[in-house]
Amino acid sequence: MKRGEVMMKIRIKKREERLMALKTVGLIGGMSWESSILYYKIMNELVQRKLGGLNSAKTITYSLNFEEIAALQKAGRWKEAADVLIDTARRLEKAGADIIVICTNTMHKVAKEVEQAIEIPLLHIVDATASQILASGFSKVGLLATKYTMEQEFYIERFRKLGIDVLIPSKEEREVVHQVIFEELCKGKVKPESRENYKKIINNLIQKGAQGIILGCTEITLLVKCEDSEVPLFDTTYIHAEEAVRYALQ
Repeated sequence: MKRGEVMMKIRIKKREERLMALKTVGLIGGMSWESSILYYKIMNELVQRKLGGLNSAKTITYSLNFEEIAALQKAGRWKEAADVLIDTARRLEKAGADIIVICTNTMHKVAKEVEQAIEIPLLHIVDATASQILASGFSKVGLLATKYTMEQEFYIERFRKLGIDVLIPSKEEREVVHQVIFEELCKGKVKPESRENYKKIINNLIQKGAQGIILGCTEITLLVKCEDSEVPLFDTTYIHAEEAVRYALQ
């Protein structure tokens, strides 16, 4: 057998082994479905890019009704919200998922409870994002997110423990960011005036010393792009989906 044929067989065998090892990602989506679509799209594009051919990501998605979750958030009934996500994660695990991804930043408030209730790993959105921030050499970043994520400790404190200082907008600006997320982006509305408001808020965070900006709500990537900021943007939707693919291909 010629050397070229031998090398070709080796490459084919390695690809087959890699395909067989491709893990299944369990996605807890629907919060909102606008960003859940992005997770699915990004993951499949990345797998196809890495493996070629007709390859796509192995995923199992459970899409929740965000109206129900948002009502629990607003009422501060986080224990009930945690129970919903725990039940969903267990269903995904039973269906064959190898890892759980919560496709939203805010509901990582209950990530610990979900993680403790399942046997498979949970990929935390903060850990994935922090890795990229630190790799960029940054230690102080601004945050745009829901009020729950900006004002409660579960998110920012995790960044602090990883060596990253997080700056948040003023109270009035936080109201604007939150309102745009729930009243526009989660409903698929992308308004130029809202983009301009976000750009002003980003500039104010930069003036406070932000070296980069975390798009800490998975819908914000629908509105804000790299050209809207003088400093790098850390898109948690893309980063989280990319990390899920990295795990699936290990």
